[in-house]
Amino acid sequence: MSAKSPRLPVLPPQIETMTLKDGTRLDADVYRPAAPGPHPVLLQRQAYSRRIACSICYAHPSWYASHGYIVVVQDVRGRGTSEGTFRPGENEIEDGAEAVEWAARLDGSNGDVGMYGFSYQAYNQLLAAAGDCPSLKALAPTMGPWNPAHWAYENGALQMKHMIGWGIQITAEAARRAGDDEAFSALQAAGTNLPFSGPIAAMPQLLQKYRHYSHVMDWLETPPDSPYWDRISPVTHLDAIRARRLPMLFVGGWFDPFLPATIESFRAVTSSCDDTKLIVGPWIHFPWTRKVGSVDFGPDAERNVDIDHIRFFDHVLKGSSSRAEEQRVELFDMGLKAWRQYQDMPANTQALFLGGTGRASLDAQDGTLGLRPNPEENVEHIVHDPWRPAPTVGGYYGAPTGPVDRRVTDERGDVLTFTTKALEDAIEVVGEPEVELELSCDRPSFDLCCILSLVTSDERVLQISSGYAHYRAATAGRYKLRLATTCATLKKGERLRLSIAGADYPAYPVNPGTGEDPVSTPKTHAVVTTIAVWHGPSRPSLLRLPVRPGSEIAVAGS
Repeated sequence: MSAKSPRLPVLPPQIETMTLKDGTRLDADVYRPAAPGPHPVLLQRQAYSRRIACSICYAHPSWYASHGYIVVVQDVRGRGTSEGTFRPGENEIEDGAEAVEWAARLDGSNGDVGMYGFSYQAYNQLLAAAGDCPSLKALAPTMGPWNPAHWAYENGALQMKHMIGWGIQITAEAARRAGDDEAFSALQAAGTNLPFSGPIAAMPQLLQKYRHYSHVMDWLETPPDSPYWDRISPVTHLDAIRARRLPMLFVGGWFDPFLPATIESFRAVTSSCDDTKLIVGPWIHFPWTRKVGSVDFGPDAERNVDIDHIRFFDHVLKGSSSRAEEQRVELFDMGLKAWRQYQDMPANTQALFLGGTGRASLDAQDGTLGLRPNPEENVEHIVHDPWRPAPTVGGYYGAPTGPVDRRVTDERGDVLTFTTKALEDAIEVVGEPEVELELSCDRPSFDLCCILSLVTSDERVLQISSGYAHYRAATAGRYKLRLATTCATLKKGERLRLSIAGADYPAYPVNPGTGEDPVSTPKTHAVVTTIAVWHGPSRPSLLRLPVRPGSEIAVAGS
């Protein structure tokens, strides 16, 4: 059956159980087509209750079953009604492999299994692929982790809002399973008003109180360079995953916190199988809609990702040839509001140099991005005050998330802005921007937040890429920061802006500036920190802008 074929009637779901080798019972809902089999199996291993089944962004499992698949949605260990204790990643290789082989033996199965799901349900697919499960034939991981150390930390900086928000949800579910009404209620309330107001923002007292219910405090106390992360990482098992040569469909979003992980995992496995594809839309983590932040990306953004999945699984599990003509990378261009196809990610870059007279923190017209370094040496200063750190605006962790006008934030005195003049011609920005800055700092440590935006003709400033880093040792010198992959055609007359700050709170904890760990240091230790950004002929600071060959930037008057 192809995605265009008539849909089949579906039987009511049946609850079926399996017992792992260690005696733990796992429960699943199984949806079967009301038609003679055998059928391939689609398996989703859920950490948020199998009845939810990722329905916040996917069609219901019965819809997938109506396309000729047995659909299995299983509660992972310690979640839903399955037995055991949930510890992210620690059991997913063995549990996932056993679940695949169990699903392959279900009544009506033809023995071939594909996996699908987003977020944690993407992560456990990649771990299952490292296990002993010969019946696994395809994966469709969407918006999920790849390297758990980078899931918790971005360039050494704790992704605080993400970790605390998710940690409260995970802990609340464990309290619910334990019948602890008081803990569940307190955690549920905190989930809508994250508790960053305690002495240490990154270690809320509520999570410390209920640490016995989840992994969260253990993760917060584990530094990014700990070998623990390797033990729960698909990256550690990359050779085994590649050896399987599994077709994979990756789906990401430009404003999803797992965008870098989605790109990295696709690149890591794409050489092992020609039937691997990447789709990145203009979406947040969920829902996947055309209106994101303050921008309506138009009807093309309302992509039917469910049909993408059916076409993929029909191709690899049923032998359909409907995908043969497609290129393997499909990116939504946030400027043109249309999809673009590539065989590989373009790698061409063009250097744009930072310039100004020393007032880039006060005057948006002072800081420049140009094709040549300023003829004179100069320096800009970021004065980061922990009492009023530069705030999170839009992007992955703002409220709302996505592209929102950050003009007011850019006008703060602790944010440097560097902007091109109006573009003479449209340019196609596609790939990973990289910032190279000549820096010095008056404190032992500092953080750096870099936001790349387009400035529209009506002066809105809309983010298209970002990067963040924590630097433990503030030595004077050259710093490089790679920003997230992006795809956006800037129109004639629009401008490009790089914004630089010493914080992005509460997405990340405030660096105290003392060299102490921002995750565990009380707020009272934090000091005012001044970061100097140098630019000019001998110490150029610059943005390496990824542009499609032939689309290099030309700036009026430069």
